[in-house]
Amino acid sequence: MPQTKCRLVYDGECPVCRLYCESIELESSAANLMLVDARQDHELIDEVNKAQLDLDQGMVLEVDGSLYYGAQALHALAGFGRRSGVFNQINYWLFKSESRANRLYPLLRALRNGLLKVRGKPKINNLEQPNND
Repeated sequence: MPQTKCRLVYDGECPVCRLYCESIELESSAANLMLVDARQDHELIDEVNKAQLDLDQGMVLEVDGSLYYGAQALHALAGFGRRSGVFNQINYWLFKSESRANRLYPLLRALRNGLLKVRGKPKINNLEQPNND
């Protein structure tokens, strides 16, 4: 059985985003996860831009060519994630429910935006929108 190709686009300047992405473990028999920093040049960023997905509003998970955005990405990761270890168990419990992921994601995005502001880091603005503060 071939492995599922998963690529996760996240904000490398957000310490919480980075820690989450580096901590998530997928079932090794089902998927292989590649992390893509949204602030680096990568061909997947071109695909994200073509799909008009604002990386300041959500992370993107690509699974075998399909894009999952924001809360959908976290929900999909919960489905692919291992159930062992405290972090992975909490991740699964929090985001296995699509409605719970949809409710929590705006809070996580606000946390990211606050951390960027405190650290003096600009937003990604991958879609080059004016007044994207």
